[in-house]
Amino acid sequence: MKICNKKIRKQTIRFDFKCLIQKFNIMSLRNKVTLIGHTGKEVEIFNFENGNKKATVTLATNDFYINAAGERVEETQWHNLVAFGKTVDILEKYVPKGKEIAIEGKLTYRSYDDKDGTKRFLTEIRIEEILLLGSK
Repeated sequence: MKICNKKIRKQTIRFDFKCLIQKFNIMSLRNKVTLIGHTGKEVEIFNFENGNKKATVTLATNDFYINAAGERVEETQWHNLVAFGKTVDILEKYVPKGKEIAIEGKLTYRSYDDKDGTKRFLTEIRIEEILLLGSK
């Protein structure tokens, strides 16, 4: 058997990492987030002086687990989404509050100082791909 032109002998496995990256596109798996959920508010659009636009919206995802008493417990997680470029136009035109969407993006972190001078940290998902779901 061959994997990326390297023979596998007995229990010894040797990988050619460059070949694996090309064959399975492993680099595209780094920092990738995929979510399906409903938007929690109207999309906010920010226009910059250079003509670029930024959109922000929250996304709710639901999950559940069975607790020790055998009861189903649902949990909602809220995610901050941010978009740039043509994705902003799609969000602006077709994504109202409550719309079900699927997104793929990258996890990003940033910090800022609030009005009181306190440093705040924010985790966001930068949308790279969006799929409109549902009928709303």
